[in-house]
Amino acid sequence: MAKRVRNRRQRFSLWRLLLNVFGWLCALWLAGFAIFLVIVFTSSPPNPLPPADGIVALTGGDDRVSEALALLADHQAPRLLISGAGRGTYLGDFTKDDEPAATKYAAEITIGHMAETTHGNAEETASWVAEHNMHRLIIVTADYHMPRALQEMHAALPGVALTPYPVRPPAMRKMLSLPTLQMLAGEYTKYLAVRGGLGQLAALLRAIL
Repeated sequence: MAKRVRNRRQRFSLWRLLLNVFGWLCALWLAGFAIFLVIVFTSSPPNPLPPADGIVALTGGDDRVSEALALLADHQAPRLLISGAGRGTYLGDFTKDDEPAATKYAAEITIGHMAETTHGNAEETASWVAEHNMHRLIIVTADYHMPRALQEMHAALPGVALTPYPVRPPAMRKMLSLPTLQMLAGEYTKYLAVRGGLGQLAALLRAIL
C-alpha cells in the first residue's frame, strides 16, 4: 500500500514538473513573440541606404520585386537578384507594372529559379554573391519575414554586410487582426526553429527524402 502511494506521488510530481516546464516555455514564447511584434511593426529601411554591391529580392509578393526594381533604378546597387522565382518564371511575370525599369535594367537583373524556401534563398544568394565577388547587400522582403531571412542570410554569407529593406505587404495592413496575428505567430515559430538550427536540418531532410 505504501509503495503504491509512493509511486502515485512520484507520477504526480513528474506531471507537475512537466506542466511547470510547459508553462515556462509558453511564457518565454509569448515574451519573445511580443518583442518580435515590436521589431516587425517598427521596422523601416535605413535612410540613407549604405553603399551596396547588390540587391536581393526574396519572392513572395509583387511589392517586394517592385521595391527592389525601384532601388535598382535609383542606383542603390548595380545588380539585382530575384531569388526563389521558381522554374518557368521570368522577369516579365513579376514586372507587369514595372516594365520600363525592368526593360531598362534587364542586363543587371538575375532571376533565381532554384530556391523554394528561405534557406534556399540564402544558398542561391551565396552562389550569386560568390560569382560577382560582392561584399555588401540590400535584402528586400516582407517586414514580418525579415528576421528569419536575415538569420538564414548571415549563416550563408559570413563576412557579407547585409542591409535590411523591409516591405509592408497588404497582409500586414490590419496589424492586430486575428489572421495577421496567426500569420505572425507562425512566422515567429519558424524564426525560432531557424535560430535553433532546425532550418538546416529541415533542408537536409528534404534533400535526402
